Amino acid sequence: MNRGMLWAVILCSGVTVVAQDASDLKKEMEDLRGQNRVMQTQLQDQQRLINQLNEKFSTLEKSSQQQQNDYHALRNSVDGEDAPKKPGISIGNVIISGEGGVALFDSQKSGQFTHDDLRVDEARLFLDAPLFDDVYFYGEVDLRTRDAGDDATYLGEMYLDFENLSKYWGGPDGLVNVRAGQFYTPFGEEYQSRFAFDNPLITHSLSDVWAVEGGAEVYGTWKKLCYAAAVQTGDLDVLHDHTSDKTVAGRVGFDPTPHLHLSLSGQRTGDLDAKADKLSGLWFGNLFFMPIGSSKTSTYGVTMGEADARYTWKGGHVAAAGGYAAYDDKDPLGHNHRDIYYYYVEGMQRVWSKLYGAARFSQILTPGGYPVMGDSSEFGVRMNELWRLSLGLGYQFNQHLALKTEYTFEHGMRHDGSSRGHVDMYALEAVFKF
Repeated sequence: MNRGMLWAVILCSGVTVVAQDASDLKKEMEDLRGQNRVMQTQLQDQQRLINQLNEKFSTLEKSSQQQQNDYHALRNSVDGEDAPKKPGISIGNVIISGEGGVALFDSQKSGQFTHDDLRVDEARLFLDAPLFDDVYFYGEVDLRTRDAGDDATYLGEMYLDFENLSKYWGGPDGLVNVRAGQFYTPFGEEYQSRFAFDNPLITHSLSDVWAVEGGAEVYGTWKKLCYAAAVQTGDLDVLHDHTSDKTVAGRVGFDPTPHLHLSLSGQRTGDLDAKADKLSGLWFGNLFFMPIGSSKTSTYGVTMGEADARYTWKGGHVAAAGGYAAYDDKDPLGHNHRDIYYYYVEGMQRVWSKLYGAARFSQILTPGGYPVMGDSSEFGVRMNELWRLSLGLGYQFNQHLALKTEYTFEHGMRHDGSSRGHVDMYALEAVFKF
């Protein structure tokens, strides 16, 4: 073989080898591409599976949270109104909470606070505990209250709550609940927000109707309606009831929209012993109802009715109430019937972030004369009419602390025709809740 032919054979062999190598490389590349496609498909399938699992977990989590929210909403429904979850300290099943305020009061010369009084205005402790199934205990201790004329500690509300009794005969949830012990008389709406932290102002309306007495109450809700009815002792002495006649009180509420609440209330104190019960258990006009007849008066009592309305929106509300009270007694020297009319209008609006403004105008009309103390230092003086205008600002730092300031104008006419004045008051208060 000559040299030319030898180089030709070598060249052909090289080309064949190179071509074979290129073919093998192409096959390997195709195999790798196939493997990559399989891996991508597997990864996509795995991602879809992960997404499905996440969706199922999220659904289960939302369902569990919704069940918890529904439970708290049912548990917090009291006297026909949904209340927010209360703050407090949990010790086992017992929740301990409290609220109050420290304040500065400065009245004009005929007012109650003429020496720039700096004082603890309110201080209360609350206990709430489940006992069995839907049976709960609730207790309140009043360490300090502005309405008291001394520095003693008083028992506020303390009762057993038997909730959702309607379930035992297949009725709607929350239709029938029973309360037994010592509790606020279910009359009107203002008493439910008169504590320092809940009150947008520092003072209350002139009427400020409330009573804490022993007895039994049934309450509940049905659709847009709510109700409460109670039988209680009626007198100020919480240890002894001096007459067999009892206070009977009730309230019916209606919520036509989520923002509007309407209610009608009525009560009668029953016949109270004029000698043993020189003061009733029913607070009105910054003083308990009292007999106005002669020393021979045997019994006295009050019958009342009130209509309330409240409209709320984000950052504010407006509320109004009007009522009538009829005083009667059994005095052999003469009949001492009195017609008493009262009303108030209140508004509150947030003006910037946590800052809000509030105002309230209230008036009591007592033709014939009846003791209404108001913010004056005159005890038992009969008035024909009295009005109060309260203007205030508040700053709520959070759900535990707020600062309020207020100026109150108050004027009226005594039964003898003289004018009552010089009781205007300035107040500054820091309120707390835990």
